[in-house]
Amino acid sequence: MPLPQTEMPGRLQAHFAERGIRITQQRRAILQVMETASKHLDASQLLRKAKKIDASVDRSTVYRTLRLLKRQGLIDELDLMHLNGEKHYYERKLNRDHIHMACLRCGKIMEFVSDVFETLKGEVEKDCRFHIVVSRLEIGGYCASCSK
Repeated sequence: MPLPQTEMPGRLQAHFAERGIRITQQRRAILQVMETASKHLDASQLLRKAKKIDASVDRSTVYRTLRLLKRQGLIDELDLMHLNGEKHYYERKLNRDHIHMACLRCGKIMEFVSDVFETLKGEVEKDCRFHIVVSRLEIGGYCASCSK
């Protein structure tokens, strides 16, 4: 099943408040962009969108905030099949692991949640006696539009 593209605005900000992390006006703009993003964003895209909310947001604030969000376990950093070189993309961390499908022609990224993926992780944990903390699966191929 596909994932929801956005979530309730304020969730990341609420996590910051619960953890006693200061929320500056610039951080608030960055968090707002992350919460409402309809696609995976790289740091440059995040900066451009945050600047529209608060012109004082700069590149270093974006990178510091991304590092903080990763340390707090609130976002994931993805390379997504190295589309566009070594570019890294960021997305909010969801309650459930999911599969990223990257179209190798148009670059579209789709997400997919599957009970089969959850079952496979359970089998790996049991058969290999390995406690999974992080799992990522990326599939490269062609989307419906590009495979016509």
